[in-house]
Amino acid sequence: MFEDKETETFFTVVHMFQRSAMANLGLLEHPAGGLHFNFSEAKDIIDILRMLQNKTKGNLDTSAEAMLKGVISELQMQFMQAPKRKKQMEEEQANMENVRQTFENPRDAPVEDLSNEE
Repeated sequence: MFEDKETETFFTVVHMFQRSAMANLGLLEHPAGGLHFNFSEAKDIIDILRMLQNKTKGNLDTSAEAMLKGVISELQMQFMQAPKRKKQMEEEQANMENVRQTFENPRDAPVEDLSNEE
């Protein structure tokens, strides 16, 4: 699949950085478990990949260059969407916690008045 061992190793390195960034953007389960958001770490990884892109310019074959460009573009797009995704996840977790508390303590749970007062 790869032209040579160095190209295969390059793809492996880029893939490792990509997975790490995705884990820090809440797209993959974090090695510590669950979904995590660490925007600073994700930005650092994207910056490292951009540095690799700059330092290898003119030394990569077209498929490796396209792959690296695609990975960086995708991570940048996901980085921009991550705060919204994090907020949605936090809201869902808060709603789930409210439901859990309602079932554990139904007497203390919020009550919704469904009667018509007209």
